[in-house]
Amino acid sequence: ERCAPEPRQERPRQREAAGQGPPPDPAHGPGALQDILSEEDEQDRVPLEKLKLLGESEELRDLLLNPHLRQLLLTMDQAPDKSSLMRRFMQEPLFVEFADCCLSIVEPPEKENVLPE
Repeated sequence: ERCAPEPRQERPRQREAAGQGPPPDPAHGPGALQDILSEEDEQDRVPLEKLKLLGESEELRDLLLNPHLRQLLLTMDQAPDKSSLMRRFMQEPLFVEFADCCLSIVEPPEKENVLPE
C-alpha cells in the first residue's frame, strides 16, 4: 500500500461512491514489481535476478542470525520515517556490515588493478 500511490484523479471515497471496491493489492497482482517504481526510479531498481542472489548468500544468512540485526531491520520496516532512522542506523557497525554485504551481492565491486588476459 505504501509503495503504490493512489491515482490523482480518483480517491477511495469516489471509488466507493461509484460502487467500486479498493484497487487490487499491487504486491499480489501480475507485473507488481514493475508497477512499484516509476520510470524515473528505474536507475535505482535492482533486477529481480540479483535480488534472488541475496537469498543464496551464506554470508548474509549468517548475519541475519544476529538477533540485534533482526531487531534493527524490524524497527526499520515498521518505522513511519524511514529516512531519518536509516541515517541513524548507518552509524551502527552491524547495520553497515549488513548493508555492505547486500550491496556487494547485488552490485559486486569492479576488480581493480587486474590486467586483461
